Amino acid sequence: MTTADSGTTGPAHGRDDSGATSTTGEHGSGSTVRDRDSAKGAPQDVHSGETNNSNPVNRRIIAEFRANGGQVGGHFAGVPLLLLTTRGARTGLHRTTPLVYLRDGDRLIVFASNGGAPAAPGWFHNLVKDPTATVEVGTERFPARASLVDEREHDALWDRQIAADPGFAEFRRRAGRTIPLVALRRAA
Repeated sequence: MTTADSGTTGPAHGRDDSGATSTTGEHGSGSTVRDRDSAKGAPQDVHSGETNNSNPVNRRIIAEFRANGGQVGGHFAGVPLLLLTTRGARTGLHRTTPLVYLRDGDRLIVFASNGGAPAAPGWFHNLVKDPTATVEVGTERFPARASLVDEREHDALWDRQIAADPGFAEFRRRAGRTIPLVALRRAA
């Protein structure tokens, strides 16, 4: 998996790190990334036709994803990809990031690997501050709530992702840290 808003690029199976997910930090015990007052709530209508992402590769992937019902070509053809929109931790602006995901029952698991970088991607920091988000999968768009994956599930989910995409083993090795896994669930 790679991170779209990290600004860090590097080949992984010929992919550009800017199209998926990654991050640093410790994984938690299944609690929400951070409980907080829900006055702001999830971004209700985040997609207004404009994408707030400074990475040109990510902007292209986001546009292609939305124009083709969640399908993209190139290095991400056939890869499970979602768009995650979070509220910027510092700016309050909505940020959209394309991320590779692993389906686990009713959860979509994203990997804060940042392409194996030593620091977490921006989307992870955004979810720590505000665990509400908007997720786009295929043609579906819905509000979601993020939580850290419990330590007891961490390695098993990593093993499943590495089996699906061996490049993730390299991200894990390069990071030199425990990479948090984030579960995205449809908000009630």
